[in-house]
Parts: sequence; structure tokens; C-alpha cells
Amino acid sequence: MEYVYAALLLHAAGKEITEENLKAVLEAAGVTPDEARIKALVAALEGVNIDEVIEKAAMPVAAPVAVAAAPAPAEGGAEQAQEEEEEEEEEASEEEALAGLGALFG
Repeated sequence: MEYVYAALLLHAAGKEITEENLKAVLEAAGVTPDEARIKALVAALEGVNIDEVIEKAAMPVAAPVAVAAAPAPAEGGAEQAQEEEEEEEEEASEEEALAGLGALFG
């Protein structure tokens, strides 16, 4: 995880994500760099628009909700049903965001 954080830090600072720069950031953080992991990360990020990936990961996407299959709530239960639906949508968008980042940084 620290390798991805180092790459994001370099990106945020406007620095090029190179093996040397990643190694320097990791060493400054007290992490002993693994050359193979650094090379793999640099290769994986080659040609990737990090700003675009972050933007896509941060945008919430509404998940389809099976409302027709749910029984009609009794009076006073409408608020509870809406809260549950909102929680499900929030969980789904968090999972999608994490899946997007996982695909990027594998």
C-alpha cells in the first residue's frame, strides 16, 4: 500500500513517477524499498491518467435497487426503508470505487 501512496504523493506534487523518485519517497518514509515492486508499479502506471482514474473512483454511481421485489412498508416504515436503500447505494458506490482502485494498482 505504501508504494501506491508514494506514487500518489509524487503525482500530487507534480513530480514524475519514476523508480528513483518512488525509491526516494519510500526511503524518506522509513520503508525499505523492494525494487521488483517499484518496477512493477511504474510499469503498471505507464500511460495511465491518474487524475481521470481518481475522478472516476470518487464519483458515486447509483446501483440498481430491486424496489419492485420489496414488500410495501407499513406506515412509519417508509423512512426506515428509504434509509436502508440509501445505505445500500452508499455501500455499492464505495465497493465500486475500491474495485476501480484495485484494478489500477492490482
